[in-house]
Amino acid sequence: MSDIAPSLGDLPTPCLVLDRSKMDRNLTRMLKRAETLGVRLRPHCKTAKSAEVARLALGGEVGPITVSTMREAQYFAENGFSDITLAVGISPSRLGQAADLLARGVDLTVITDNAVIAGEIVAAGKARGVTFAVMIEVDVGEHRAGIDAHAPELLEIAAIVAEGGQELRGILAHGGHTYGCRTPEAVAEIAEQERAGAVLAAERLRQAGHACPVVSVGSTPGALFARSLDGVTEMRPGVYMFMDLFQSGVGCCGLEDIAVTVMASITNLRPEQGTAIIDAGALALSKDRSTQALPRDCDFGLLTDAFGRPLPGLTVEAVHQEHGRIGGAGADPAVLPIGSRVHVLPNHVCMTAAMYDRYAVVDGLERGPNQPVVAFWERVNGW
Repeated sequence: MSDIAPSLGDLPTPCLVLDRSKMDRNLTRMLKRAETLGVRLRPHCKTAKSAEVARLALGGEVGPITVSTMREAQYFAENGFSDITLAVGISPSRLGQAADLLARGVDLTVITDNAVIAGEIVAAGKARGVTFAVMIEVDVGEHRAGIDAHAPELLEIAAIVAEGGQELRGILAHGGHTYGCRTPEAVAEIAEQERAGAVLAAERLRQAGHACPVVSVGSTPGALFARSLDGVTEMRPGVYMFMDLFQSGVGCCGLEDIAVTVMASITNLRPEQGTAIIDAGALALSKDRSTQALPRDCDFGLLTDAFGRPLPGLTVEAVHQEHGRIGGAGADPAVLPIGSRVHVLPNHVCMTAAMYDRYAVVDGLERGPNQPVVAFWERVNGW
């Protein structure tokens, strides 16, 4: 296959399709939101995992980004990004790779919420002759990671880092429990808890004589619905770039804003069961069922036809490893002939995209199988 395929109809399925026009609207929305809130946007690239998307998220330039894995940090550094926050607690086994990036001139920030790990960071910095920039993660209510903003360990970790000759860069928080909210007002309340907790931790560091230049918060719902980010310096939303069914279900976007779909082919019809089979199953779509907790359960994904027109009543109601079953009460999958293409809107795009190494980029789906593919953008995967 050539690097640029003439149309979507020439691509094998399953295939990850990115509608750039929709993505661009999502990116512009968040850039304006950061400006309104008066904070720096440090987009989280764990969803897109693409240098092309990251540049567009920053207005067409290389700038500050967030990543979740060391492999992502390496990939983005290779693609010219030099201001990177690794927003997952660093493990000692990754400190050597982090030191290598620092030695190459990459401004990599690592995070921790543990005094033992802080000591390991200090030891690695001294052994490798580099200075680690460290942020302390605080728990603002999700209880996934981080320490309480009031905890004595906050100052203990800060002292270990600073006295060990490393750079204490600030505070990082993630209000992931915004995803449990069902209204913008509820999200705004959680976003305020996140803001207040991060700012409190930063104030405690400063009162103890430590510098705290960065106060970082972030989730897509929080970024969109926060009433204020006073005292915060940056936000780190990520899934906003593409959006998905869960984000739509919690009010962050409409179905028309979902920029990434999985293109699949109808491989069989079972009229006696009222179902059809597609060549996209659990690996191509993921088994994420996050919308099950929402008022509208989308099963394993909603569907459009090849032209992006919704197929009302139909969902991917079941998945096997490489098979998806389309069905729905009162719907007739037989309207889709064998060999025709459909697009599956994902429940959780981060999970769905994880099995693909590239995006087929288009500007809309109006021409269906004849829609030109304008580019292929690579993705980085792994750890």
